[in-house]
Amino acid sequence: MTEPIVVGFDGSESSLRAVGWAGREAGIRDAPLHIVHAAPSWSIDTLLVPEPPGWEVEGEAAARQRLKEAEIHARVGRPRLEVSTRIVAGPAGDVLVQEGEGAQLLVVGSRGRGGFAELLLGSVSRHVATRAPCPVGVVRQPPADERGAVVVGVTGRSGQEALLDFAFREAALRRAVLRAVHAWTHPGTVTPWSVDPAVYDIETVGQEEALLLAQVLAGWRGRFPDVEVVQQVVHEHPAKALTDASAEADVVVVGASHGASQALLGLGGTAHAVLHHARAPVIVVRGRPAGMRP
Repeated sequence: MTEPIVVGFDGSESSLRAVGWAGREAGIRDAPLHIVHAAPSWSIDTLLVPEPPGWEVEGEAAARQRLKEAEIHARVGRPRLEVSTRIVAGPAGDVLVQEGEGAQLLVVGSRGRGGFAELLLGSVSRHVATRAPCPVGVVRQPPADERGAVVVGVTGRSGQEALLDFAFREAALRRAVLRAVHAWTHPGTVTPWSVDPAVYDIETVGQEEALLLAQVLAGWRGRFPDVEVVQQVVHEHPAKALTDASAEADVVVVGASHGASQALLGLGGTAHAVLHHARAPVIVVRGRPAGMRP
């Protein structure tokens, strides 16, 4: 059985856009779509007042009605899409992380119903992106038209196998160009004891970084010969490079940092910044992608 795409839905416009995008992802993967609504439980300790009579029943009825609307939205243009819905009691972030077990992709909107308008990334989205056991798609505003490109950030360091595997498969499924972006701000050190040079030639280092990117991608090109790959090496901060590239992408794929020194809210500075500012949906890959087929 193909692993499902799971999407969180709370009735907000942001989550409805996430449902539509998740439906498309399920369609191109020929995978079932599972729409989850996390139902808050009444807490007398928190609210300091008794639960109103019928509150739980009325809340569930309203949630089921919203889920029906979400299912209809997911099926637009995909009438044969297999869709299931579920209401689960508990905090939204924890519920979605749990529902992500066994999923090939977990999708959330950038902000939910309780988010502040000035915040580009809500607490639930951040919680899910940092803790989910599968790749996480965060959707703010999907492109109106297909751009035919998948963007992936490549550092050139080890530990990006899952990220590159996911990005190549995503491009193959979409029949899209894969734009591999490698950004650098200073020549890399050869060993942990090396000292970065104070003066260096930008053109020479740029050529070295381009060679590094080509070497990283060589084996992947062989595994995915039908995927057109465009290499982009830029001398600037990775977050800016990926954000700029997102303007012409259908999706941006980034890796989450696992190093304690680089971690920022469990994501890493680059992934965190891209989630806030990208102009396309972002997929965060933390571990081995599950269930995707080339």
